[in-house]
Amino acid sequence: MSEKLYVLGHPVSHSKSPVMYNAVYEKAGLPWHYGLMDVPTVPEAETFLAARDFLSINITTPYKPEAFAAADVRAASATLAHGANVLVNKDGALIAYNTDGQGCVAYLERAGVDFRGASVVVCGTGPTSLSILHAVAQAGPAEVVLIGRDKEKARNVMRTYADELGAMIGRVVDMPAFKEGHLSFSEVYKQVGFKFGSYATSRQAIAGADIIIDATPLGMKAGDPAPFDTALLSADQTVFDVVYGHGE
Repeated sequence: MSEKLYVLGHPVSHSKSPVMYNAVYEKAGLPWHYGLMDVPTVPEAETFLAARDFLSINITTPYKPEAFAAADVRAASATLAHGANVLVNKDGALIAYNTDGQGCVAYLERAGVDFRGASVVVCGTGPTSLSILHAVAQAGPAEVVLIGRDKEKARNVMRTYADELGAMIGRVVDMPAFKEGHLSFSEVYKQVGFKFGSYATSRQAIAGADIIIDATPLGMKAGDPAPFDTALLSADQTVFDVVYGHGE
């Protein structure tokens, strides 16, 4: 019996996931099929999620909050991000995860980037940004600065993240680091400096950062501008963009 898997979002025509995963499934002899689920509206996405007619799905912009809301069980990674990029259907129950942050940090570390003691700027205030913010913090930087278009929104998002992280530490045994040499949840809470700002008010933070990660949707459309003034960048900085192709 075939099992259905999808990437849910809008737009998703640029996604390389179907080609990649279907090749893996064929090689492994699994009767699974991975397809695109491109739906243009929130109600359509919610209807698809409610039907639960899938083994598992990846979720991309803009439906990570809806996927999180649809879940019956939520991992800490999804809770702290306020969004899920993976839903697994376990006997009808949906389990939510967010692997954006771990994937981003692991990729950069494989490329030789060292977060330890660094100053890191994360652009954006959505679920992808929050997932990356937390994974970056676990990698041991001196500080992480969350920057968005609106300073007050960035402040509120950062405060909520810190409050929820603190609450998790208070409720359960400290969650160990995902990787050797990284920080546990309580170590993140105690050791990493968290700041916030807007693109207009954080020019010094951008110019002085060791690592800058753009986790905004900018770049999905051809001709999209950068979220900040790129004249602030210098050759000794590491800059990473989570968008790898145009959606339309």
